[in-house]
Amino acid sequence: MLRGAIAAAVTPLADGGASLDEEAFAPLVAFLAAGGVDGILTCGTTGEGILLSVDERKRATELFLTTRPEELQVAVHAGAQTTSDTVRLARHALEVGADAVAVIAPPYFPLGEQELFSHFRAAADACAPPPFYIYEFARRSGYAIPIIVIQRLHDAVGNLAGLKVSDAPFEEIEPYLIEGLDVFIGFEPLVLAGMEHGAAGAVSGLGTAFPETIAALVHERSTDAHHRVELLRDRLGTLPFHAALKAVLGARGLPVREDVRAPLRGLTDPERSAVLEAARNVGALSP
Repeated sequence: MLRGAIAAAVTPLADGGASLDEEAFAPLVAFLAAGGVDGILTCGTTGEGILLSVDERKRATELFLTTRPEELQVAVHAGAQTTSDTVRLARHALEVGADAVAVIAPPYFPLGEQELFSHFRAAADACAPPPFYIYEFARRSGYAIPIIVIQRLHDAVGNLAGLKVSDAPFEEIEPYLIEGLDVFIGFEPLVLAGMEHGAAGAVSGLGTAFPETIAALVHERSTDAHHRVELLRDRLGTLPFHAALKAVLGARGLPVREDVRAPLRGLTDPERSAVLEAARNVGALSP
C-alpha cells in the first residue's frame, strides 16, 4: 500500500523532447529520496505519460525502479487512451516489480458507467496482486468518474486500494473520500484539508522539484509548507508546468533538461525568470 508523500515525477527527456534522457533518471531519483518523499509516481500527468509511447513508458518505469533506494516506493501510472495499452502497461508494472499501479479515466470520449467499470477492472486484474489506484482528474479526462463506478469496483476488485484525486475545489474531492479506500490528494493547496477529512497523503507534481516542501506538508502538516504550495501553484499556474519543474530541477543542480514532449512547449526567458524567482521565494534556491 502506498503511504504518505508521493512525488509525481517528471520524465527526463532529451533531443528537444524526442527521447528519454536515461542518464538523468538516477540523479533525479536520488534527489527525490533525499528530499524526504515516500515514493514516486511514474508517467503520470507531470511525467507526460500520455505523450509517450508504450515502450518509452515501460523503459521509464524500469529506469525509475532500477535506480531507486529500497525504501522508496514506485507507483506506475498505466492510464492510456485504450484499454489494451492500459493493460499492457499495468501488466508490465507487475512484471518489473512496481509497488502499485494507478490509472486515469481515458480522455476524449466521455465514457459511461459500464465502459469505465470494464476498463478499470481490466487494468486492476492485469497488475494484481499489487495495489491498484483509480486516478480521478476531471480536467484531464474531460469528465469525472461516477461514484457508482468506484463503489462497484470496490466490491468487485480485490486489489483496489484507493484513489488519487486531483480535482478542485475541495467540494469536488469530498465524494471520493470513501470508507475503506486510501485517497491521495493531487492539488497541493487542498492536501491539509483532505488529510483533515481522512485522506492518506498526497501525490504531488510540485513534489518532483520541491520534495522537501511536500514531505513537510504531509508528514508534519506544516502550515508553512501549505503557504509555499499556494504560492507555487499561483505563480506557476499560467506557465508551462512541465518545463517549469524541469527548469527548477536544473537550477537545483540536477542534470535534467527543460525538454518536453510536443505539443507541450518550453519556457520563454521571462517565464524562466518568473519560475526561478518563485523557487527562490519558497527557499528552494539561494537568493
